[in-house]
Amino acid sequence: MKRIGIIGVGLLGSAVAARLLKGEFEVKGYDTRAEQIKSLHAQGLIAAGSIAEVAKDADAVFTILPSLQSVEETILGAGGLIETAPLNCTLIQMSTISPELTRRLGEAAATKGLVFLDAPMSGTSAMVERGDCAIFVAGDRARAYACQSIFDAIAEKTHYVGDIGMASLAKLATNLLVGLNTAALAEALVLGAKGGLAPSTLLDILKESAATSKMVDVRGPLMVSHRFDAQMKVELFLKDFKLMLEEGQRLGVSLPLTSITQQLATATVAAGRGEEDLAAIITTLEQLAGLQEHPEMKKN
Repeated sequence: MKRIGIIGVGLLGSAVAARLLKGEFEVKGYDTRAEQIKSLHAQGLIAAGSIAEVAKDADAVFTILPSLQSVEETILGAGGLIETAPLNCTLIQMSTISPELTRRLGEAAATKGLVFLDAPMSGTSAMVERGDCAIFVAGDRARAYACQSIFDAIAEKTHYVGDIGMASLAKLATNLLVGLNTAALAEALVLGAKGGLAPSTLLDILKESAATSKMVDVRGPLMVSHRFDAQMKVELFLKDFKLMLEEGQRLGVSLPLTSITQQLATATVAAGRGEEDLAAIITTLEQLAGLQEHPEMKKN
């Protein structure tokens, strides 16, 4: 499998495309925003003008899109992948969507004789660019193994988790912990700052303590510098929180910490920071603590 299509070349889609191009795959990309495609031309990305053009002659097509509606329309809509993908093409759904929609898409693909893999990934766009990420795969085991070389080009690890829908559930659980860890880190830094402890000093301590985590390493520097270049936009993570809470309600699982973190993220978006990285949630906690100006920014 060497010919890959990607529908959705945003932050994450661009990182996936770059990894595959480095792995010497032939990659076609389609996005409704033409500028997203242009930025990868120099690396060898082939621009496609439609979903059908991406799918033509492709061994596999990834969907890496921001919303459940965009995923559903791309796969099930008029001119979508169910209609246009060749039968030997594997549909690989990487967006964060609900397990229920994932199962429905898999069933629709099966009725058309297409193989569908539920394969979201864990990692920010910057982490994916480095290959420091993991892919969760669910669906036909034989086809998943046949796609292993594709997954290896993108991620450090691939975890096969069973039937379609299970990978999407694993992604929600993973993002739940990512979101809560991010909020907890922000709380810790604000507590220290309010007491006069410089965030950079506290971050160094946290990195070498029992409290260390991937989010301390990835989002700690963003919080300390107050530079929130998006690796995962707050407004997109709000969609994930909604999916987590809906799945918790469906399963009868109480998610109180998730609910609180959703409210903090909602307030951060309301303050005009929706396009920034999830690390920007620290600004909401700073305001609640009466830290109107970031303590370390006063030095500049």
